[in-house]
Amino acid sequence: MKRKHIIISAVICLLLAVICINVSAVSKSGSRGEEVRKIQTKLKNWGYYNGSVDGVYGWQTENAVRSFQKKNGLTADGVAGEKTLNAMGIFSSGGTSSSSSGGANNANIELLARVINGEARGEPYEGQVAVGAVVLNRVDHPSFPNSISGVVYQKGAFTAVDDGQINAQMYASSRRAARDALNGWDPTGGAIYYYNPKTATNQWIRSREIICTIGGHVFCN
Repeated sequence: MKRKHIIISAVICLLLAVICINVSAVSKSGSRGEEVRKIQTKLKNWGYYNGSVDGVYGWQTENAVRSFQKKNGLTADGVAGEKTLNAMGIFSSGGTSSSSSGGANNANIELLARVINGEARGEPYEGQVAVGAVVLNRVDHPSFPNSISGVVYQKGAFTAVDDGQINAQMYASSRRAARDALNGWDPTGGAIYYYNPKTATNQWIRSREIICTIGGHVFCN
């Protein structure tokens, strides 16, 4: 009988652990804590959230998450679950959205590939890698956010985010290009901007110092 009680207790502990893990992987209305602060900070930086960064998941945070989800092809339920956290570049301490380097790397590859796909599909392969390199160069530059997700979702930074092309059908070359860029290939020589000279109307971008031209894009500082 004693052994039976021990087994039952062990099973209950295991179930409670699983429940805790699942809860920690999701932030939703009523949640509080550091993960909520991270969500609010990112959404505020990207222009989705105008409230206080207080770590409280209230109605403003929920609406901001829903707007982010709609913009990025996610289920717009206002709940920051695994896919939403990954899209934001936040890796929960629990659940399958772990903070392990493997989970983070996979999410970074996917997000970088989506930007490349949205901005440069149809460009020569070197040009696709070059777009990925620009994103990574911005991450390392003091004038830009210090994460891939922060750079990608910075307001007005990439046309593919603004017009939804970031969610276009993925080409295999985009993922390869993302991996090559993350592995250190930078065909641009350190560029932090690029534009298409045939379509660009912004005179400021045309005033930047040109480093090189690859395919249909001009890369510059």
